[in-house]
Amino acid sequence: MSLGLPDSILGVAIPVIQREWGIELASAGFISMIAISGGIIYSFLSGYIVDKIGTSRITFISCLMTAMALFGFSVAPSFIWLLFLAVPLGVGGGAVDAALNNYVALHFEAHHMNWLHSFWGIGATLGPLIMSYALDQSGSWRLGYRMISVMQLSMAVILFVSLPIWKKHQTLLNNQKSSSSTELVPGDKNRVFALPGVQYALATMLLYCGVEVGLGLWGSSYLVYARNFSARNAASWIAMYYGGITAGRFLSGFVSFKLSNVRMIRAGILIALTGVIIFTMPLPDLFLGFALVLIGLGLSPVFPAMMHETPARFGREAARKVIGFQMGFAYVGSAFFPPFLGFILQNTRIAFLPAFILCAMAAMLMSSERLNWLVRRK
Repeated sequence: MSLGLPDSILGVAIPVIQREWGIELASAGFISMIAISGGIIYSFLSGYIVDKIGTSRITFISCLMTAMALFGFSVAPSFIWLLFLAVPLGVGGGAVDAALNNYVALHFEAHHMNWLHSFWGIGATLGPLIMSYALDQSGSWRLGYRMISVMQLSMAVILFVSLPIWKKHQTLLNNQKSSSSTELVPGDKNRVFALPGVQYALATMLLYCGVEVGLGLWGSSYLVYARNFSARNAASWIAMYYGGITAGRFLSGFVSFKLSNVRMIRAGILIALTGVIIFTMPLPDLFLGFALVLIGLGLSPVFPAMMHETPARFGREAARKVIGFQMGFAYVGSAFFPPFLGFILQNTRIAFLPAFILCAMAAMLMSSERLNWLVRRK
């Protein structure tokens, strides 16, 4: 939940920040790129850092770090400060993301993974609503960042108090015999890229996060500049997109009792593609809300199912490093796709956003299906 809160507010705030400081539209992409670059660096090292520090401490420290960074956003005197503060914001987010995904993939079931990510969706849905409320009450984006920083700090306190519970669970795990697993590449646990199909898993994660973050970041600007929405109404509609992701992941937890991870990934991408196609059409505004919810519902099971399927695809021993690399490539997609998309939109038309999202979604489907074929063949 603490991870989701700051992930969705920059796209809502940037039209107001842009007017206040006279910056270009693509500047939001640089903030996002710097923040996510911190997550990239951490994710590739996560397999080693988790061994040294532990998941529980990483989760607490990251939440505290993001709380301080968000408060810094709220008092920043100029745009350059946002770029500096994006570094601890990104490192904190990347730390908890990689650590928790690995922990749940190894020790819990598919429905737990979906419900874990549904709480990210709760945070991501609340973020635009809080920012919308702040804009309505004060006209300032700073109040929204300050409110969310207080929420982050409160959750950091809860995580600190919960540290003994993690120790109890770890003791329980240590007392159980770990089940044996067969590596797809025996004796080569450190060479992640030697695992069959791993490159397509990494490509799928890169494209997925590029689509999810790209639409979340530029969707509000698309509604404001291409469809003549107010900044406040656009924030509410983007909240519907994140609400679709949240509701979808909660429901996916129950669906996972009946469907495998592979089938959920395939069905999710096809549903999201349908939503994007509707989003590209010149339909009345009401259909935009339906399309955004449909896209969110479709995207919802892809990330958690990809993570949870990793031990089954590549072996439990290799899973920690593969998950770290998947997170790293996910952050690469999140970091570089949105600013690249912003650059293109700034030099063409913001109205082309749905078409670019559609192309990325189609490429994600092809990459995912190629991965499934390679795993089946092995």
